[in-house]
Amino acid sequence: MLKFVIDEDMPRSKAKILKTKGYETLDVRNCGLRGASDDEVFRFAQKEKAVILTGDLGFGNLLYFPVSSHYGIVITHFPNEISTSELNNQIIKAFDNLIETDFKGNLIILEPGKIRIRRK
Repeated sequence: MLKFVIDEDMPRSKAKILKTKGYETLDVRNCGLRGASDDEVFRFAQKEKAVILTGDLGFGNLLYFPVSSHYGIVITHFPNEISTSELNNQIIKAFDNLIETDFKGNLIILEPGKIRIRRK
């Protein structure tokens, strides 16, 4: 079963929605990491053997976070005007089209109607 670390730029409801789909989740806001740097969130996710779910494009920097050096990073790149419920729906819909090996060690970018995977 996949485990996700939810970054603080994601809606709190994301953890609840993912749990209903059978995923384990940890929200950085509930783990003493509110305001933490990307490096701190990254180290925490690696310690937890978890995929990072974030809207922070900084996690897409392959020099700092090279593919295969982590358990997976998912960056959601959606317009700011999108509602929380629509964002949640888009992410769940994308996850329904992915399998566990799509996440492990890879960088996934989710955009409206698109999934891009940078594989290890």
